[in-house]
Order: sequence, then C-alpha cells, then structure tokens
Amino acid sequence: MPMLITPTRDNLNKIVVLNPKGGCGKSTIATNIAASYARQGSRTTIMDFDPQGSTMGWLDRRPSDLPVIHGIAAFKKTMHATRSWQLRIPDDTCNLIVDSPAGLNHDDLREVTRDAASILVPVLPSSMDIHAASRCIADLLLVAKIDRRDRKLAVVANRTRKNTKSFARLMRFLDSLGIPIIAVLRDSQNFVRSAEQGVGLVEMQPSRVRPDVEQLERIVSWLDGWAERRRNTTNVTGIRRQPSSRISILRKAQVSSA
Repeated sequence: MPMLITPTRDNLNKIVVLNPKGGCGKSTIATNIAASYARQGSRTTIMDFDPQGSTMGWLDRRPSDLPVIHGIAAFKKTMHATRSWQLRIPDDTCNLIVDSPAGLNHDDLREVTRDAASILVPVLPSSMDIHAASRCIADLLLVAKIDRRDRKLAVVANRTRKNTKSFARLMRFLDSLGIPIIAVLRDSQNFVRSAEQGVGLVEMQPSRVRPDVEQLERIVSWLDGWAERRRNTTNVTGIRRQPSSRISILRKAQVSSA
C-alpha cells in the first residue's frame, strides 16, 4: 500500500477503520459512519484502500438525492497523476474515514494510522477472528506506537448474536484488553440492504433499523469526542510521553484466544 498522504490540519477528524483480517465488516462500518456525518451536514470524505473496492461500489450506488460524500479510490494506481495528487482531500473536509485493506505490513500500519484522531477495530465472534484481532491490537500498540492513554483506539463487536457461546467468548476477550467496546452490532440484514442500496442505516426507514441505528449512534458519539480526547492527553510541559509498556494483559489475551 502506498503512503497515505493527508494534510496536517488540527481540525481534521481522521477515522481509520482497521483490521488486517478481511471480511470483518470494515467497509460496512466505514460507509455507515460516512453517511451519518454527511446527514449531519459535515463535509465528509471516504478513502478506500481495499482492492475489492466495496466502499467505492457503495458510493457508485448511492442515490443522487442524498447528501454528497466525496470518495477517493486509493487502491487504484494511475500513471496520469502523482500519488499525492490522487490522494488529495478537499480543503473543506471535516471528517475523513479511511477504509483500510486486509494484510497490512508494519510500514503500512504506521502510515495509515499516522495522525489518526480515532482508530476502530471491528471484531467478529469467532476464534479465528478473535486471534486476528488480538494480533492487530498488539501491532497497533507495539508497532504503530498507539498509546492507550490517548484513548483513540476502540473496538466494535460486529455481526453478533446475543445469548450464544461465541458472543460470550468475544465479550470476555474484549473486556480483557482494557480497550473500550463502543458498540455491539448485531447480525442483521439491515447492513446488507444498506450496502446494496448505497445508503446508510440513518437514511433507511427508522422503524426497521432502530436497534442498529442506536448502536451506530454510539460509535459516532464516541468519534465526536476526538478533539476533547486530544486536548486531555496533551502534555502541558511539551515533553512527549513515552509509550505505555503495560502489554501483559494483551499478551495473555493472545494466548487464550489462540
């Protein structure tokens, strides 16, 4: 994955949806966040690094009478423009949502999360997905140097069915990480329909999607706190904090989920 180039702007809400394992719902979450912000009237850009192009396909299907969302097909390469020009973001963009690809190497992980205001890791309730998520979070902490104390990292439990053993196992694992679980999305056909129609859940008939929209609103509410989190973690002395070395809980979780 080529370097992600974003402008240095204190007011840019850069949200990265990330999990190196494919099929965990990154595009579904990214598109619904984008639709929520666009519906609020905020200028929103979505950047698709996934070679499958699911997010760009969703934008292509988006009805013309809905709020505009700017799309950047970052997975495409062109000989007619520089990479920085291809990845340029409109100056009036308030919210940038990055749909990351599967299989990120360490260099790409550092680049895609650079200057991120928030990082969301969707996790499915299976042993394989739990193990992949534990490795992903370990890499974010140790390779990308994401500090827990910055509170920019959160987990979304995805495609869950409550009162099942797999759901209970997933929640035990997530609780052990000490990273906030900001939403629990159910296994619902509403997400499938929204993807097929190029719309967000917030743009569908409210009576049909209310439980799902409530969880999506929890995600957006947490994301909206990015500026406050950044202010609260600023060191008034101007000396950069050293990354936290408390990873024993994470390592324990990796072993137990294997």
